[in-house]
Amino acid sequence: MKRILKFFFKSLLIIIVLCVALLYIFDYDYILKGVRVVYMTGHTTAYIDDYSYFDNRTIEKGNATFAWATHPEYNKTQSTDRLNTINKELGTVAFMIIKNDSIWYENYAEGFGIDSKTNSFSMAKSMVTGMLGKAIMEGYIKNLDQPVGDFLPEFSQGLAAKTTVGDLSSMSSGLNWTEHYTSPFSITARAYYDPNIRDVMLGLDIVEEPGQKFEYLSGNTQLLGMVIEKATGKKLATYLSESFWKPLGMEHEAIWQLDSEESGMEKAYCCIASNARDFARFGMLFKNKGMFAGEQILPVEFTELATKPRFEDGQMYGYGFWLSDHLDKRIFAMRGILGQYVICIPEDNIMIVRLGHNRGQFVPGESFTEDFFVFIEEAYKMLKNAS
Repeated sequence: MKRILKFFFKSLLIIIVLCVALLYIFDYDYILKGVRVVYMTGHTTAYIDDYSYFDNRTIEKGNATFAWATHPEYNKTQSTDRLNTINKELGTVAFMIIKNDSIWYENYAEGFGIDSKTNSFSMAKSMVTGMLGKAIMEGYIKNLDQPVGDFLPEFSQGLAAKTTVGDLSSMSSGLNWTEHYTSPFSITARAYYDPNIRDVMLGLDIVEEPGQKFEYLSGNTQLLGMVIEKATGKKLATYLSESFWKPLGMEHEAIWQLDSEESGMEKAYCCIASNARDFARFGMLFKNKGMFAGEQILPVEFTELATKPRFEDGQMYGYGFWLSDHLDKRIFAMRGILGQYVICIPEDNIMIVRLGHNRGQFVPGESFTEDFFVFIEEAYKMLKNAS
């Protein structure tokens, strides 16, 4: 028996060493980091507090912070049974309803609170689009029609030469990127764990006519981040701090995941770790058409353009924001893969913020999962119950 066990473990060790060697030989060694960060921590995919396993760059807050106003009816209305059920099922850790720019309802779970950081995931895409608007406003970038090749020479030939910064923001570049979240061999997984995301991106190409149709590809936002970095000459975390974190009076510093050590690049398509209140303030800026505390931080025209469809056959997306007409409302939202939301409904001056571990199933024929609609419907029921 001992001989059999010894043979088994020796064979297993040889197989493991061989597999590791093959990963390095075929340039898939980033998978080892994925295994260490995900599976060896008891998870099966990325998770809301995985930022501690990556290098990060600080998004500094300013000396002058602005506390959120609390509504006179703050937390006087109980959440509905349906909302309680879905929040429990999907592991909601933060839920807020903001009315007239004041916090009307707020609840936290699992030890998370006002100061707790969680991963934004793709809500970061909305922030990068905001940074694009700021770079245009400040003259670093001419307009949405400026070619990507002006900043990244690798995209100056063929179809790539037609690709604009606006195409990247509106998810219409024609990039050869496959948005696949489960395969460890996908470009999406490589971008999340590879130590040199710039090289990964510069190895891609434009394979379809740009500016023609919507196709959600995280690679678009990573390229846009590289454009902004090149145009401004600043790290993305630094520019986000200067452009929004400080002017909006964010109450806490945030951090942005990097591909590698401190000299590395931010994962522009995702992964800003912050709290519900500070995420909400960014959504509020777009809801209020770029205005905050009497200052026009972004042009009105840019915020309006970003939050309406670019394409007739892509009504669910603008520039960096998801769109919906649920309950016959004009809704735009920041959205992350695990059900992170900053939902803005300007006509009623309402915002809904949700952070958590999981999202529901996609509703047939819709571009959102069922939880998105439940959060909106139950928030309106709560508001109605209070009136």
